[in-house]
Amino acid sequence: MQANRSPAERIARKIVVSIVGFTTILLGIIMIVTPGPGFLVILGGLAILAVEFAWAKRWLAKVKETGKLFWSRKGKSTTPSSPSSTTSPPTLPNG
Repeated sequence: MQANRSPAERIARKIVVSIVGFTTILLGIIMIVTPGPGFLVILGGLAILAVEFAWAKRWLAKVKETGKLFWSRKGKSTTPSSPSSTTSPPTLPNG
């Protein structure tokens, strides 16, 4: 379908995707220090850029793979729960 587009249409699409994608990433970076889903928004911006740019598609694939590794390791975690969470707090003597 892209082969039917004129060179001007392809350039315009690339410009629009760039502006929307980088703006989304910038908003995600801002959301890291302010309330909001910063990392998810950054991933969304990267996905937008991946529509038009091969480098963004490679980065997105690498981030997805890293996320899968992280969550698979986190799910297999065998760390025991802390003792303080299962015991009641000490009581003070009356007096």
